[in-house]
Amino acid sequence: MKQGLSLRVSQHLALTPQLQQSIRLLQLSTLELSQEVEQMLDDNPFLEVTQEEAPREEFGLERSDTPAAESDHETDFATDFVATPQDMAGATSQNEPEATTTTEVEAPSWDGDGSTEVVPDDGEWGGDAPARKNNLDDGEGMDATELARSQESLQSHLHRQALSLRLSPEDSAALRFLIESLNDDGYLEDTLESLAAGLAPGDLEQQEQVVHHFTVALGLLHHLEPVGVGARSLAECLSLQLRAMGQGAAADAPCHTALAICAQPIDLLARRDVKRLAQITGESDVRIKAAIALIARLEPKPGRRFVNVERNIVVPDVLVTQIGRGNQFRFRVQLNPDVMPRLRVHDIYAGALKSHKGEGHQALQQRLQEARWFIKNIQQRFDTILRVSNAIVERQKNFFVHGELAMRPLVLREIADELGLHESTISRVTTAKYMSTPFGTFELKYFFGSALGTETGGNASSTAVRALIKQFVASENLKKPLSDSQISDMLKEQGIECARRTVAKYREALRIAPANLRRAL
Repeated sequence: MKQGLSLRVSQHLALTPQLQQSIRLLQLSTLELSQEVEQMLDDNPFLEVTQEEAPREEFGLERSDTPAAESDHETDFATDFVATPQDMAGATSQNEPEATTTTEVEAPSWDGDGSTEVVPDDGEWGGDAPARKNNLDDGEGMDATELARSQESLQSHLHRQALSLRLSPEDSAALRFLIESLNDDGYLEDTLESLAAGLAPGDLEQQEQVVHHFTVALGLLHHLEPVGVGARSLAECLSLQLRAMGQGAAADAPCHTALAICAQPIDLLARRDVKRLAQITGESDVRIKAAIALIARLEPKPGRRFVNVERNIVVPDVLVTQIGRGNQFRFRVQLNPDVMPRLRVHDIYAGALKSHKGEGHQALQQRLQEARWFIKNIQQRFDTILRVSNAIVERQKNFFVHGELAMRPLVLREIADELGLHESTISRVTTAKYMSTPFGTFELKYFFGSALGTETGGNASSTAVRALIKQFVASENLKKPLSDSQISDMLKEQGIECARRTVAKYREALRIAPANLRRAL
């Protein structure tokens, strides 16, 4: 084999560790960012949390409205191609098919691009990203998260009631086990046999004894509050509530007819098939309608009110408030200080590293640079969110004045072109980021919607059309609910071209039942 040298020109895309981190931080939600900051604080000794205000970097909020540089376009263009280091490796291998695979992989370098010098005072490496607070007023108040944690769970509520029962140790243990086996809605999803098999695998005699104790405990559980807890199905849950309601009632009371309905296939009740239920139960249509109306007032999920409300807490990233009145008002867009981690480089550790150069100095220097870039990338993340939010508010001013009916069509490309960013960057910014408005808290993606044609040649936002459908349904006659075709005709009267299938799609997205299920009995 003859050896020789050759020159080959090729193009490949490479992302620095700083850029990869910037992309990853940009797409994180508020909760994920908080976890990332906590992890970085544990791993990097040069990072610390501060309560003091620190000066921003040169590219901070002061320059949030300046046009993007050409390098920003290249950066955003790069993010559209490379999502993971594995993808980068694959792209490189395709561009260089003859490259050797024995080259050692270099460790990520945080030395930067050479534009950042070691400054005497590392206190400048921070931002006005305050640390998380509990919104405590001199220790006297509690925020929503603290209140959510103090809420009693369904299991605790049932255990407290079980303390008043005089049970044998075996039945008490069985009752505690069943209580802990309930799901969030208060249902017992597993059968008693499967629960017993898990406790005594391979011992059939012991399994039979466990099932016996479970059966006794299940009967006790059905008599605890809230009524219906421990049910194995929706029909059993409704029946438990009807039996508790019908104790002492006359034989011809609506609850007895409702019990007969619950004993039938549940799909007949879901379809409100009055005629079929009347034939099966032998009751009149009037009594069937009264029983269905009674069932509609029952609670299908007994554990609903005990679900931890912390899961439903949404902390907005951006706050929009109205300033001024009359024709002089405007909307102020600002970042929520409670979600912005206030970080800085540890001055003492950084100073000690500068004055003592010994073994491991290079590794520690990289950790210091890593801390600086992490702070910069967090600042850049919030700056980008603020820029995008400002552009959204400017485009959707009518929404902030009149509500969702005034929403205009908007796509990611419009914001991307206005800010000089790539469309993928706008998509990352608007995912899992929330904005607090005078009409509630919405995800940034909520303000984007496709366009539907109008008779005048203009466009209407799909969000506004959904709001209009919701308004039509809210004001309809319950005895004669509007069909999808009728709603489509009503939209055409408003000058909006919307087919029946599109109306059905929007109605399902709004979780509005079909006309036959909305009809009042």
